[in-house]
Amino acid sequence: MDKRLLEILVCPVCKGPLHYEREHNELICKADRLAYPIHDDIPVMLEDSARVLTDEDVKALR
Repeated sequence: MDKRLLEILVCPVCKGPLHYEREHNELICKADRLAYPIHDDIPVMLEDSARVLTDEDVKALR
């Protein structure tokens, strides 16, 4: 994931910061508990495409 791109991307729902999760190749919004997928190095920043994080997912991020 390009660090420059990560610096300017925000969550489309809350406009909060995103964190790159390398293992699952996703951008994570902790505030909204959403994980946006990255396909072919292109983040899919659509709320409908995001995965809702489970309690276990959130605990693993800490």
